Amino acid sequence: MCSHWVALAFCCLGQLCAGQSLKPQIAVPQLATNNPTLTTVALEKPFCMFDSSLYPNKSYVIYLYAMKESASAISSLVTTTNGKPLNSTFQQTSGGKLGPYKAAMFNVPNCASPPKFTDIGDINKVSDILKQYLFRVGDDGTCLYDPNFLAVCNPPLTPDTTYRFKYVLVDVTEGIMKDQTLWSDPIKTRRAKLPFKIDTWPGRRSGGMIVITSILSVLVFLLLAGLLASVSFAVMGSEASAETKHVPQTVQESDPRPQLSSE
Repeated sequence: MCSHWVALAFCCLGQLCAGQSLKPQIAVPQLATNNPTLTTVALEKPFCMFDSSLYPNKSYVIYLYAMKESASAISSLVTTTNGKPLNSTFQQTSGGKLGPYKAAMFNVPNCASPPKFTDIGDINKVSDILKQYLFRVGDDGTCLYDPNFLAVCNPPLTPDTTYRFKYVLVDVTEGIMKDQTLWSDPIKTRRAKLPFKIDTWPGRRSGGMIVITSILSVLVFLLLAGLLASVSFAVMGSEASAETKHVPQTVQESDPRPQLSSE
């Protein structure tokens, strides 16, 4: 079962690489279940997207930018006038409301040497291997409040909010952008359920099951009531029988004996 799931996952990855997608894609359900969540979105990393822009003896990294869809198109630029990538943070952009912020920085995925299929068969390695292909936006809940945090902050997203994402290829040596994808399609995080709409029942039941359960509860109550009534009648009957047997003996003892006539 696990091998079938892994094969299906890498089949989807193969289609991703072959498609040469020009914008970030949300991870398919086979790779990331429960996606998006209230505060995170799992994206497929840009495998083979920037191969034509890579040159030997150069060092590159990928920047991932996030932006709320409500931000204006004018503020969607991720580079300065001289081609340098923006270092805008989550705080500076009000969580992406004023424009894109840098949510992540990671190495360019190497599609020329994917993980070995022999390693995929090990259930203990599946999670680590999938991390090479996926990135979860909003996965760091502490970086905003840690004064010693120096890396790129990837704080939780806002529930029930639509975001767009963009990958940028950056030349580390020159510090300029070499390539970029289009902005992703709108991706909306999930909405939190209101307290009165949360199902607190131990298990979901249909209307028919509720009716059957109610009828069975009534029948059990009637059965117990009948059993208690039977026991009560039996006890009362035994006490009445004991009293009946005891009365003649008392009467017999209280009757005066006939006196013998004296001659």
